[in-house]
Amino acid sequence: MPIDLNHNLHQVQLKNGLRVMLKEIHTAPVTSTWIWYGIGSRNELPGKTGLSHWVEHMQFKGTKKFSGDEIDNLVSRVGGYSNAFTSTDWTTYFETMPSAHLHATLELESDRMANSLFVPEEVETERTVIISEREGSENYPEFRLDEAVQQHAFQSHPYRNEVLGTKEDLLSITRDDLFQHYRNFYQPANAILCVAGDILPEAVLEEVEGLFGEITSIPVTPNVPAPEKQLNPGDQIELEGPGEAHYLEVAWRCPAASDPDFFAYSIIESLLSGPSSLNMFGSGGINNRTSRLYQALVEEDYAASVFGDLSAYIDPGVYKVFATIRPDGDPWVALKVLDDQIRRITAQELSQKEIERAIKQASALFAYGSDNITNQGFWMGYASTFADYQWVVEYLERLSAVTPSQVLNTARKYLRDDQRVVGVYRATQTQVES
Repeated sequence: MPIDLNHNLHQVQLKNGLRVMLKEIHTAPVTSTWIWYGIGSRNELPGKTGLSHWVEHMQFKGTKKFSGDEIDNLVSRVGGYSNAFTSTDWTTYFETMPSAHLHATLELESDRMANSLFVPEEVETERTVIISEREGSENYPEFRLDEAVQQHAFQSHPYRNEVLGTKEDLLSITRDDLFQHYRNFYQPANAILCVAGDILPEAVLEEVEGLFGEITSIPVTPNVPAPEKQLNPGDQIELEGPGEAHYLEVAWRCPAASDPDFFAYSIIESLLSGPSSLNMFGSGGINNRTSRLYQALVEEDYAASVFGDLSAYIDPGVYKVFATIRPDGDPWVALKVLDDQIRRITAQELSQKEIERAIKQASALFAYGSDNITNQGFWMGYASTFADYQWVVEYLERLSAVTPSQVLNTARKYLRDDQRVVGVYRATQTQVES
């Protein structure tokens, strides 16, 4: 039976602007607490890339009430788990743990919102950690290619910025830069607090008001980037470097998640490369072997693997297809095979049967990502960062309503040469099996 995402949902906004979403789920004595901030690489200016991700790291280094060690031990000592993520449009922190310890997580998040320390010595230690993370990523051809494609796809919009930031910026950012970024955006009016699990909403709301209600909020200036210009037909990038395989990446413009076209585009993705998990916790074992690109590229030995990624963005973003090419293969030949599949999907309406199969696959992946307390806590805040909670409530219904004509029109609108960037990484040191 499908999960009723609206069941036992309570929504309140505090006087300081903090949005609170509470969901009763009494299947286990567990709660999942999420706090989402409307801050990511989208909000960063040239010369200051990587600020949001670095601030996320500093949130684990200590506050007025909690030392760094206490933050680490708060969840682990009771058998829970926690993490944080920074993306293009948001930063989030979560803790899933026994419900008896909910107060401790709420106290931690309220203190992180208001009282993180940003000790200069810790800032410098973390600078080394993040630069090492950046340098480690650069060892992977896939990272280098993806960054180049992203920067080419977005000439001016901050979506061009890698979340990690550039090495040059990471070397020049100061403690004051970090703290000001934190103070500008870690505001109650720029946050959504979500608690799902074994709770009594009235009691939790009372705790939330006591811990968060007195935190003052300053106005957050919304960042409204100018629309990105159209791409040049035939835009291509070619990189070379060491590696054991070649890589092909194609990125097409895609609509914002709030755009009605997004749902038809999701079906296109499912057909071409297999459905993506919009949930950060995985695919549940669902594979893409029935997708057109897998059958055309992998089964015919033009590529070793292929996958796609359609993410939910606030602004129009990109849909990416990434293929690993065998050492004795040619990425440009693989591109011709891919282009043939694009021509087919834009030539005429697909059958209702094929559309229904794609809808079924995308729906199954979504359902898997909604089946536990942590995932439901995730969805409450996640959807609210780029649209609203009704987006996720209505997701399956709107997906199922997509028609063959909508798929065709959306494919013709976006899957065009003047709406894409092609990137190739050619390995200069390959080993071909004899």
